[in-house]
Amino acid sequence: MGKPTSRSDSKSKAERKFEKKIQFYERVGETIATLNAQKTITKKKLRRRKRDLKAFDLTALSEFLPGLKTPKQKTSDTELKVNCKSRLKFVLKETKQMGTVLNHPAFQADPLGAIHLHLESTQPVEETKKKKTNRNGSKKRKEKKSKATAKPSSMEM
Repeated sequence: MGKPTSRSDSKSKAERKFEKKIQFYERVGETIATLNAQKTITKKKLRRRKRDLKAFDLTALSEFLPGLKTPKQKTSDTELKVNCKSRLKFVLKETKQMGTVLNHPAFQADPLGAIHLHLESTQPVEETKKKKTNRNGSKKRKEKKSKATAKPSSMEM
């Protein structure tokens, strides 16, 4: 079947196997080192972005502007993160709210009417589109020319 070879000059099977393991662990170590380096680079980039965002944050100036009043809200990173615990808390809160809505007598009497009334009270009203007007304030009219009433041009004979 195979060519008989004498491996007296080469290393034993156990030694070759051990060398392969050492090479494998070296490659794994190199890969881990490069991944750690990439991880630190991305962390630095994230820190830099946060620092830059803080530098351009002009909310402190809003107190000096006369007509601008906005409610102050914290915009921390913990509010933006959605993890299992916060998702569960949100689901429990919404389940409780849905239960109260379903048990409300106005909703039980007329569900669509109650939803409509709620949306009218919570959503802003859209402005209706105004019709186009001329400079003098009158409404634009489109005049249609009919072919039958058109006078013959001077070139016809």
